[in-house]
Amino acid sequence: MAIGWQQILIVVILALLLFGGRGRISAIMGDFAKGIKSFRKGLEEEPEKDDAAKVEEKKETD
Repeated sequence: MAIGWQQILIVVILALLLFGGRGRISAIMGDFAKGIKSFRKGLEEEPEKDDAAKVEEKKETD
């Protein structure tokens, strides 16, 4: 089985769809990384708020 021009055409079209334009895959991965960073930042902010609330509760009970 030799590779024909039709198979080569399909591979070229798929490559253009995936990597063509403005670099869609890199843009998608960049957006994905921003989402992960935002999620981590949100997780880090929660404990700080909880700690501040605990300190205020201790002050009120003392």
